[in-house]
Amino acid sequence: MLIDQLARHLEAHETVVLTLRQPGDHAFDRNLSYRVVRVPAPGRRPAVLALNGALPFVAARMRAEAVISGHIVCAPGALIARRRLGVPVLQYVYAMELTARGKLAAAVLPRVDRTIAISEYARGLAEARGARPELTRTVKPGVDEPPPVLVGARNQLIVTVARLQDRYKGFDVMLRALPLILARVPEAQWVILGDGPLHPELLATANRAGIGSRVRFLGQTSNRVRDEWLARARVFAMPSRVPPGGAGEGFGIVFLEAGRFGVPAVSGAEGGAAEAVLDGVSGTLVDPRDHLAVADAISDLLTDDELQRRYGAAARSRAAELSWEQMARGVETMLEDAVRP
Repeated sequence: MLIDQLARHLEAHETVVLTLRQPGDHAFDRNLSYRVVRVPAPGRRPAVLALNGALPFVAARMRAEAVISGHIVCAPGALIARRRLGVPVLQYVYAMELTARGKLAAAVLPRVDRTIAISEYARGLAEARGARPELTRTVKPGVDEPPPVLVGARNQLIVTVARLQDRYKGFDVMLRALPLILARVPEAQWVILGDGPLHPELLATANRAGIGSRVRFLGQTSNRVRDEWLARARVFAMPSRVPPGGAGEGFGIVFLEAGRFGVPAVSGAEGGAAEAVLDGVSGTLVDPRDHLAVADAISDLLTDDELQRRYGAAARSRAAELSWEQMARGVETMLEDAVRP
């Protein structure tokens, strides 16, 4: 999503995106304002090899003046393009890949011309793996303007938008916190938008705890359905943590997506999420392992109308400040600095 939005908003540059073939990509590509070159995706590792192999040739054919590597796994191909064509390479970093592929990151980050970090947290991880501080900048991601969705009565609705795949998102802590929330707010309901392999386990845990009727798993939804639920939510909750040996959230665009609709957030005070949510301003940051703290923070926003409105207004302002347009201008500045002799 981030690279797509970047390509859409790089108005001062002609942009070509190299990516993988996917079902339905012809229909998607027809509506784009930028050009896409796709390579076959026979499997995860072969696909990465295909992207790296194609990158120098596509860059040469398009007479590229610079290459932005959208993921660390594409850095080898980008560096080959630089050696052959003499063009600068800008490397995007997020967080998780810097721990999952630490050796690769340490090998390529000292060699790229610029490093673009999506948060100060991600920047710190990158510099710890060799990214040069003087050539590394933080450019936070953004969100779109909110669509014209009718905002109904904000009932005692807690919403989470996340793939049910990464345990560090804090689903387990939410399930321990929910009985305490219900003790204070019996009509509260937790709605989760997203699907993944943790779904059966989380559903079984909720049923064993006797709170299954207060938890709704909606699965993967369209952006429109997501926005309709966010427009009705009173609190967005995702107490993300940094797992042992991992990185956790690089930033957390979902917090901004909720903020577009004036929904304050409760998140963990760790990783990049601590930059997406402004503690005591657009939401509350808590110890993401402490279900008591999570329950208190959510319950306060469910029961205190003035607090919910104040944080919600700040969350809306925060989302308006961090737009895709603003992100693209930051990247354009880095591009111009890298290309300038």
